[in-house]
Amino acid sequence: MEQYLAAFFAFMPILLAGGLVIGLRWPASRAMPVGFLTAAGLALYIWEVPGSQVAAASLKGLVIAVSLLYIIFGAILLLNTLRESGGLSVIRQGFTSLSPDRRVQVIVIAWLFGAFIEGSAGFGSPAAVAVPLLVGLGFPPLAAIIAGMLIQSTPVSFGAVGTPILVGVNNGLSNVLPDAAVRGEFLLEVTDKVALLHAACGTFIPLTVVCILTRFFGANRSWAEGLRAWRFALFAAFSMTIPYVLVAWWLGPEFPSLLGSLVGLAIVVPAARSGFLLPRDGTWDFPDRTRWPAGWISQGEVPGPEPAGSMGLARAWLPYLLVVILLVLTRLKGIQFSGASIGEWLGGVSLELTDLFSSGIGAKFQPLYLPGGIFIIASLATCFLHRMSRPAYGRAVRDSFRTTLKASVALVFTVPMAQVFINSGTTAMPGGMPEALANGVAGLAGDAWPLFSTFVGGFGAFVAGSNTISNMTFAEFQYLAAGKIGADPGWVTALQAVGGAAGNVICIHNVVAASAVVGMVGREGTVIRKTFLPFVGYALFAGCLGYAVIWKDTRGWINLGSVLAALMVVLAAWAIYFGRGSRKE
Repeated sequence: MEQYLAAFFAFMPILLAGGLVIGLRWPASRAMPVGFLTAAGLALYIWEVPGSQVAAASLKGLVIAVSLLYIIFGAILLLNTLRESGGLSVIRQGFTSLSPDRRVQVIVIAWLFGAFIEGSAGFGSPAAVAVPLLVGLGFPPLAAIIAGMLIQSTPVSFGAVGTPILVGVNNGLSNVLPDAAVRGEFLLEVTDKVALLHAACGTFIPLTVVCILTRFFGANRSWAEGLRAWRFALFAAFSMTIPYVLVAWWLGPEFPSLLGSLVGLAIVVPAARSGFLLPRDGTWDFPDRTRWPAGWISQGEVPGPEPAGSMGLARAWLPYLLVVILLVLTRLKGIQFSGASIGEWLGGVSLELTDLFSSGIGAKFQPLYLPGGIFIIASLATCFLHRMSRPAYGRAVRDSFRTTLKASVALVFTVPMAQVFINSGTTAMPGGMPEALANGVAGLAGDAWPLFSTFVGGFGAFVAGSNTISNMTFAEFQYLAAGKIGADPGWVTALQAVGGAAGNVICIHNVVAASAVVGMVGREGTVIRKTFLPFVGYALFAGCLGYAVIWKDTRGWINLGSVLAALMVVLAAWAIYFGRGSRKE
């Protein structure tokens, strides 16, 4: 009983914060201080964590929050710079010429372009880039945020050039697999499994995004209008996931998302221009802007792209191309100067706090290496590339500061709460709250653990806002839990990584960051209510596949996991076939 009571207490900060945001519809700026105080109180009085350790974890959380705000500011600054230069207007026209159908636009921009940015930078960058671009194209800000959050699933495990695997899982397993060579081989095994699971689950993400768009933001509030785009949605999904898996098998964890999405863009964009597999029911669009409910926009909404630009499409895209090039160059290890990569050189410029309050906890802020610095460089370059005036750039800077400040209150409590949770281990209870919670869940689940392991990964990302941190926190537990039930630790660890990626779609401070970019801070609960069921579906489908594979030798291929997975596929196929009603073909 003590095991389950400890698990309940460990879950309390998240349960309370989530209940306030989702249930009572509090903004995160009010709910997360409550969550932080609850986590700190439990750490001090239940887990008996020294006050100095709680303070150190909180300070580390503040440093991470500053890093996130820095990324947000950089992304907003680049967006506002493009708006003032007229470049965003030209980009908008380019996507409209690709197809005026919003279903096609959201698949190309959010799914493919967003996945490319995730593969390059990770850590919420897709929302910072894709969400404001969608808003600039005329999407309601709330719809753009939800679309940007939903795609942060499939590409995330290999985001930031493989960081969740190479840093998260690698460091998380350093105790149970101390030999670096053995651990490296295991990481390659996990990479293959993660790619297969994500490819299977990610196939349905573009169609899910489109259906949510038409159901909640269309004039007819219709699922059918989204389902009619099923051909193009599945085509775009396979165009990314097939090369994604092949790259994982051939090159390892660094490049599946980066190259898979790039190949997908190269295939899908020309196909869309030629009309290949586009919906046959006419062009779908949002209602007229005058009919948008108040909840779709806010007083802080980023205005439309003004003034209109007279430059060519290639020059308008140059700032984003520069962002991608700089992100790739700074994350590749192969390009070196004097024995160090570009990223290591830039990372050397840092403000570092070590052994805070003698707790062993440290924090680091790397202004040149973080994506925020790259966004700022691209913004400055835009002044020259687009021949902007100083007053125009000044307006972009001022607007960016105002928008960033709105996100600061929620983030300065959310991230410290996550760090207190993660760093709650003591000599008496080394695993702290994360281990207590996971042990409670594992004790209840038994051999059915693979069905739940993805949800632990998702929970870790929900708390910490990072698949990397979720993997670092729970990889060892998942590995050991697999041994206790006689399961393949490679598959269970892969399920952790996949669940951690899926958890990004419901992570509160990722939602705050995405909302801040388009002036929608305070609508976090609304976004999470729309993304929660897709997260559950993604995590459950991956868990079912994992269960089916793990127990195939002892229970055969027809087992609980395979039956549930097949049922989910049949239901999806049924929805596509019968939900297309009243087609205009």
